[in-house]
Amino acid sequence: MDRSRRKMDHIQFALETREEESSIWDDISFAPNSLPNISYGNCNLAASLPPLQLSSPLLINAMTGGAPAVTAINQKLAVIARERGLAMAVGSQMAALRDPAVRESYQVVRRENPKGMVFANLGAEATVEQAVQAVEMIEANGLQIHLNVMQELLMPEGDRDFRGYLDNIRRIKEHVGVPVIVKEVGFGMSAESMEKLADAGITLLDVGGRGGTNFAKVENRRHHTPMFMFEDWGFTTPESLLESAELQSRGITFIASGGIRHGLDAVKAIALGASAVGMAGSFLRLVQTVSIEECLATVDLWHHQIRVAMTALGAASINELQQVTVMITGRTAERARLRGIAPEKYARKRLGKRDS
Repeated sequence: MDRSRRKMDHIQFALETREEESSIWDDISFAPNSLPNISYGNCNLAASLPPLQLSSPLLINAMTGGAPAVTAINQKLAVIARERGLAMAVGSQMAALRDPAVRESYQVVRRENPKGMVFANLGAEATVEQAVQAVEMIEANGLQIHLNVMQELLMPEGDRDFRGYLDNIRRIKEHVGVPVIVKEVGFGMSAESMEKLADAGITLLDVGGRGGTNFAKVENRRHHTPMFMFEDWGFTTPESLLESAELQSRGITFIASGGIRHGLDAVKAIALGASAVGMAGSFLRLVQTVSIEECLATVDLWHHQIRVAMTALGAASINELQQVTVMITGRTAERARLRGIAPEKYARKRLGKRDS
């Protein structure tokens, strides 16, 4: 199957394999704060992915590119990013490195959003030269390197050899000239994987947990002999964030993606230690089903939901939100304990005293 057809299959099946309304985020809740002592209007949504500074914690995460038919999708996403000050990542650019004819499907993002925060994207098999070309192609502010081993293994035409990934990532980090974010693509990250990436010099990680677009399901839809038993593979996004706790204290910055439905889910992710929140499936459904004006109104609503939760919790900034008390229950708590993580410590966090 040619790459363009595969890209369109991924879009179609991603929309058709939406997860149920019940969510992995339902295991996360907050203690009420009846005396928050802050104003809604003073809640600051600025987020930091050092050395990058974002005006919003919401990130339009990597989705697509590499086929003429998806150019319009990236164009709409770029308009949303421009109008609401959101960072945006393009989909894997390997297709454009192999076929210059499809570069427009990526370059449209920078053209529509000339001053915005845009991230290039390649897999961990990429060379330093390819990484530099991907960044230059869209004048990117940063580079996402995605990890999608299970997806590749289930993909009929996918990779089967994953040797040298960590060395590739290390070389790219040393030579590409922009900040590098390593991200999972829906199967979550373990503490062991995070530790290896941190030792390789990576300071920005997107945990990309299970709970959003399920690429195991997507690839099973494309395969004549699907392997359904792998559709629940990996860690959820909350589980992955709990895995990241020790590295958070060592200065590693985390993005949470996977199953974010609305502003309250984003707040839950930040309270578990994320500094920004990536959304892909939600944005894809928006641009495919409603007008740009309705898309912008939805982003405004998500920002409003974040501010409502921040105000109710007494957290005026993203940094303060990371300090609030969080209660972790259900399967998330059970699996955390199996990994030696105590959910109780999150329920005993206290927001520092604020001046009255």
